[in-house]
Amino acid sequence: MAKYTIGIDYGTLAGRALLINVDTGEELATSVLEYPHAVMDEQLPSGRKLGSDWALQDPQDYIDVLTFTIPEVIKKSGVDPEDIIGLGIDFTACTVLPTLADGTPLCFLDKYKDEPHAYVKLWKHHAAQDHANRINRIAKETNQEWLDYYGGKISSEWAIPKLWQILEEAPGVYADADRFIEAADWIVWQLCGKEIRNSCCAGYKGMWNKAKGFPSKEFFKALDPRMENVIDEKFSREILPLGTKAGEVNGKFAELTGLKEGTAVAVPIIDAHVFVPAVGITKPGSMLAIMGTSTCHMLLGESEIKVPGISGVVADGILPGLYAYEAGQCCVGDHFQWFIDNCLPKSYFDEAQRLGMNIHQYLRLKCMKKAPGESGLIALDWWNGNRSILVDADLTGVIVGMTLNTRPEDIYRALIEATAFGTRVIIENFRNNGVDIDAFYAAGGISQKDELTMQIYADVINMPIKIADCKEGGALGSAIYGSCAAGKEIGGYDSLYEAAEKLGKVKDKVYTPDPEHVAVYNKLYEEYKILHDYFGTGWNDVMKRLKKLKNEV
Repeated sequence: MAKYTIGIDYGTLAGRALLINVDTGEELATSVLEYPHAVMDEQLPSGRKLGSDWALQDPQDYIDVLTFTIPEVIKKSGVDPEDIIGLGIDFTACTVLPTLADGTPLCFLDKYKDEPHAYVKLWKHHAAQDHANRINRIAKETNQEWLDYYGGKISSEWAIPKLWQILEEAPGVYADADRFIEAADWIVWQLCGKEIRNSCCAGYKGMWNKAKGFPSKEFFKALDPRMENVIDEKFSREILPLGTKAGEVNGKFAELTGLKEGTAVAVPIIDAHVFVPAVGITKPGSMLAIMGTSTCHMLLGESEIKVPGISGVVADGILPGLYAYEAGQCCVGDHFQWFIDNCLPKSYFDEAQRLGMNIHQYLRLKCMKKAPGESGLIALDWWNGNRSILVDADLTGVIVGMTLNTRPEDIYRALIEATAFGTRVIIENFRNNGVDIDAFYAAGGISQKDELTMQIYADVINMPIKIADCKEGGALGSAIYGSCAAGKEIGGYDSLYEAAEKLGKVKDKVYTPDPEHVAVYNKLYEEYKILHDYFGTGWNDVMKRLKKLKNEV
C-alpha cells in the first residue's frame, strides 16, 4: 500500500501544501492560500498606522492555511488520510510572535488588538535595525565569539533585535509575553499541542550554537538588565534537531484538517533551507539560490569557517553531519514588482494585453532584444537594504547612467542584472574565505518561469545553473522532512540523505554561460563593485543620511 506525506510551505504572501508519494516522489496535489491579511506594512486592520520599515502579519492566516490547503490536497488526490504518514513544515524566518504560556498570540487578546508589537513580526520587519546595530556594537566591545559565526553582524531580521524593540517601545507587551517564538515552531505547537524549538531557526536567527548554546546571561544583561534571563523567560534551551519528529497531530487539528490523529509532524525548518534536499543536494560545494521576493543562498560544507558578512554557519543546519552556510539578498522579486507597479506607462500594459502576455512576459521580451551593456545602466539592488555581505537594512537603491533615451525595459534589465551582481558578490566572498563553490542550483518562482533572469545569472556568475524540478520546491522539501519524521518502519525514511537522493529532483534544462556575455558582464561587475563599496562600506553614507532625514520629516 502506497504511503504519502504533506509539505506545508509558509512564504511571505501565501501558504502552500503539496502531497507526494514517499516512494516514487510523485506529486499528487497542491493547494495555495494567500494570506487574508497579507503583509501589514502601513497599518493594522483597525487602521492604526505603522512606522517606517514595519512588516507584520496576523497568525490567524497561518491557521487558515492548514485548515484550507490540507483538506483540499486530500480531496484533490483522493488519498485516504490513513495512508498519510507525515507532515513537514517550513517557514519564513526570522518571523516571530509573542504568546501566552498556552500559545495564544497576544494579538488575539482584546487588550492588544490595536497594539502593533503584539502581532507577528515578519522576517522583513526592519524597524529593529537600531537594536541590531546596538547588539553588534556591544558584542564587539565584549568580544563575543558567537558573532563571528554570523559574518560579524546580525540584522534587524533576527529574534533578539525584534524582542528588544518590543521591550523598549511596548514594555507591557514584553511583560505579558510568556513566550517569544518563531512562527514555524508556533504552528507546530498548535498542531501537536506542545511547545517545540527547532535547531534551524535557533541556529540561524537566535544566536544558538550546537556546541556552545546561547550567548551568556552577562551579554544579555549588557544589552538591558531586564533581558538578563531572556532565554529562560521568553525562549527555551531545549532545541530539537532537523530530520526528527516534533510530535503528532492532535485531535483538534485532525478534525480541522482531515488528517489522522497521531500523524507524525516533523521538526520545522526555515523556508530557504528546506529547498536543499528538494533538489537532491547532499554534498558540500553546491550553492542553491532560492529566488522569490527575496533570495537565500544555501551551501553545505565539511568544516566550520567564519566567513564575514554571511547570515550564518550552523552545524547540522540542513543535513546532519555537515555545516550549512546561509547568505541572502532581501530584494529580488519584490524589486521587479516595485518597478512594474510604479514605473511603467499605460502603453506597455496595453501592448502586453494586445499580445496576450502578462506584463512581466512582455518586459522580458523587450529586454531580450537588448545586449548586455547596451543600456548604459548599472544599478545597486538595495531597495530593501542589503543582507549579505554588508548586512545593513539602512542601505537603499541606486541606478546610474539614465538619459532621456532610457526606456523602461533598460531599467528593468538593469535591476535584474543588479540582483545577479549581488549574487556574484556573495559567491566571491565565500570563495575568498576558503569555502568552495563548484556548482550552482536555483529554485523558487523566478527559477521556474523567468528564462531571461536565469540566463543573465548564468552569464554574470559564469557558472552553469541547474533548476529545481518542482514548482513548489519548499513544500516538496518539507514533505521530505515529513517522511523522515514518520520513519522507515511505517513507510517513510530514517535518513535525510536517502530521502533527499530519492525524492529531490532537478530539470534536464541547464542554463549555460554565453562567453561573449560573460566578457561584458565582467566589465559591468567591476563597476558594480565600485558602487557597492563606495555606498556600502562607509565611503559615502548619503543613503543613511537621507533615511534619517526622511524619518525626521
